[in-house]
Amino acid sequence: MGLARVADIVLKMTDNVFAVILAGGRGERFWPVGRASRPKQFVTLFGGKPLIRHAVERLEGLIPPERVLIITSRDLVPATREALPGVPEENILGEPQGRDTAAACALATAWVISRGGPEASLCILTADHLIADAPGFRTVLGGALTLVARRPVMSVIGIKPTMPATGYGYVKVKGPLRGADIPKGFRRVDRFVEKPNLGTAALYLASGDYWWNSGMFVWRADTFCDALEQFCPALSAMRKDLVPVFGTPAFTDKLARWYAGLEKISVDYAVMEKAENLVAIRGEFGWDDVGTWVSAGDHFARDPEGNAVHGLVRALASKSNTVVNAQEDHLVAIMGAEDLVIVHTPDATLVCTKEAADGLKALVKTIGSEPDLERFIR
Repeated sequence: MGLARVADIVLKMTDNVFAVILAGGRGERFWPVGRASRPKQFVTLFGGKPLIRHAVERLEGLIPPERVLIITSRDLVPATREALPGVPEENILGEPQGRDTAAACALATAWVISRGGPEASLCILTADHLIADAPGFRTVLGGALTLVARRPVMSVIGIKPTMPATGYGYVKVKGPLRGADIPKGFRRVDRFVEKPNLGTAALYLASGDYWWNSGMFVWRADTFCDALEQFCPALSAMRKDLVPVFGTPAFTDKLARWYAGLEKISVDYAVMEKAENLVAIRGEFGWDDVGTWVSAGDHFARDPEGNAVHGLVRALASKSNTVVNAQEDHLVAIMGAEDLVIVHTPDATLVCTKEAADGLKALVKTIGSEPDLERFIR
């Protein structure tokens, strides 16, 4: 069965299909535009709308907003509601503390069970990535939702590597998953591997058996519950305890008590690297996690000298720079510059080499995401 046919199948089971968008983040990689109070998912540099709104809108025709859950931090709930006026307010949950993705996935699965029962299928998606081909994305996602509804497997969406990247985790795949009721293109997963060094990444790229781990997963609720029971007893207990209290006054306090004692661990480490019922489908829909200002430049207009620019910018005798001006009434002019990242906002300006841009978190740690300007005024 081809992936192109699965959208109709998924639409027929639409009452039992949900999407969960994980929207944490502290804004460090996109500083100074991204801040702790307005992290990357709220950046509007790409298409004039927040990345998190792109994440919801690309589901249109497959999963409606009333069956989309947003999990963010408690302090970001108001900003998330502002960014997503089409998503019901009760579908935006704030975590009391950051406990990484394993806790968020357990919370999400509990919420889905409270709405659709243990037979419901759900996808775990990201709030701050770009996807160029939304129809292609929905086709892949629909295929995965169809598969997990029929088989007790958990699916990861992998991305075909285009370079020996050292900033991504990888999934090693093996033989195809076969069956008359299985959409084409699914492979069995051999193992998850962590971020490699450059030499190892080059070997992965050459082999063709390693895909980037996009961080997007699909499973049926009861299948993931079985995995929690086996690998994460505390998260399993939390999931069972929370299902009956969603939408009640008891929910907030109960969630806070559970989160206070949870281990901070990703779902990759806690579940996916241990499970044996994993499959993967490769997504070729123009995925980009836009993880740095350098990669963001690929989505901005370029001048004849290769400068990627956004906003009011003028460049002379300069080439291969990424320049972002987030202040409408201000001109950023550069001359004689090469291979720099320059980002200007009303209260902070970043200048660094492209090579150094990957280490922006270290700079933000020293000055603070929301810098106290009095510290720097002499």
